[in-house]
Amino acid sequence: MQRFTENRNIDTLDELWVLQHPPVYTLGQAGKREHLLNTGNIPIYAIDRGGQATYHGPGQLIVYVLMDIKRRKWGIKKFVHALEQAVIDYLTDQAIDAKRREKAPGVYVNGRKISALGLKIRRGCSYHGLSLNVDMDLTPFRGINPCGYVGLEVTQLRDIGIFRDFEQTTSQFLPILLNQLNLSYITVTKNETSFRPKTGT
Repeated sequence: MQRFTENRNIDTLDELWVLQHPPVYTLGQAGKREHLLNTGNIPIYAIDRGGQATYHGPGQLIVYVLMDIKRRKWGIKKFVHALEQAVIDYLTDQAIDAKRREKAPGVYVNGRKISALGLKIRRGCSYHGLSLNVDMDLTPFRGINPCGYVGLEVTQLRDIGIFRDFEQTTSQFLPILLNQLNLSYITVTKNETSFRPKTGT
């Protein structure tokens, strides 16, 4: 992501990277190690996104959004709102009431966090992105203060009655995300997907 962002130019197409991670904790650029409580044998990586500590693992949908927001004339607030709204819209389609929380980016269901955001903006371009808990082992979240909040509870699609696997969730969620980001497909490969703004934007 760093290399892609460093080497892109005004004509570089935007990309979404969709994946799952093996078990890993990450700590944001200004992250405090005091939020790492009992991480056991799971590796910890300090990375250059915003935010504090979080956990990634199998069964969690990760979408890294490599987008030129300066070219779009989007501010960071609009960008974050679009990412959150995509998750809210997806959950609304599943008859689930989801909400934002003031000064705590992400999406929440019944006060529990189901989607986290962590972003980096460099030269007007974004990387890192969002996570959506689908069907995973949530136990490792107990080893940290998620996103730096003591006692913050997390949840996932399975626990709120949405029984979808990673592939099903991805196929349903991505069109909603593309709509919120005002992007359309150009190319899709196993390892890379490129996008362009919709005609007329």
